[in-house]
Amino acid sequence: MSAEKILIIEDEKKIARIIQLELEHEGYKTETAWTGIEGLEKFKSEKWDLILLDVMLPELSGMEVLRRIRTTGSYTPIILLTARDSLPDKVSGLDLGANDYITKPFEIEELLARIRACLRMNLLYTEKKEIETYEMGDLTVNTKTREVLRGSKQVELTPREFDLLVYLLKNKNQVLNREQILSKVWGFDYYGDTNVVDVYIRYLRKKIDSSFPTPYIHTIRGVGYTMKE
Repeated sequence: MSAEKILIIEDEKKIARIIQLELEHEGYKTETAWTGIEGLEKFKSEKWDLILLDVMLPELSGMEVLRRIRTTGSYTPIILLTARDSLPDKVSGLDLGANDYITKPFEIEELLARIRACLRMNLLYTEKKEIETYEMGDLTVNTKTREVLRGSKQVELTPREFDLLVYLLKNKNQVLNREQILSKVWGFDYYGDTNVVDVYIRYLRKKIDSSFPTPYIHTIRGVGYTMKE
């Protein structure tokens, strides 16, 4: 896995250098910009995993840099660095789309913790956002609208049936045992009868397979289920 890239937009060169050294010591790749305009140019020229943005910058304020970044549609996590401890600045920054803020002077350990938290949340968001539509043959499932189509026919599923179908599609061509399905779809570990999985597989088959010539859900005897063409 490649190192995450962090852009530091900070006009106090001594502070910028200290942050850069600490981040590189932690294994991050970094670049610095000392004005708002330079920071905006560097943002546009490369892909960043996170931006540390000082509020008080020459040429273009940190708030304006933040506003312009967000108008591009970018969801890159941004942590504001500010010497101001006033509530209006924090509220304005968050309203403009900042993910977090930290007030100077700060302990480097706190900054590192906030960076880790922002990167973690962004990864979860990216993973969730990544796939909206799953397809198999003439079956199409949209996870955003929760619409299911088999050919031209719309299929009505309950929330649990829908979650089960998506899990099977995410793991198509893999054999899944009942315990795995129970844990991922129902959200708890196996403590007893897994018959509920068989019941819902039966419901799902009736709705998406039984009226069509090609079945997609297959039973692997003694093991579990798989979804394949």
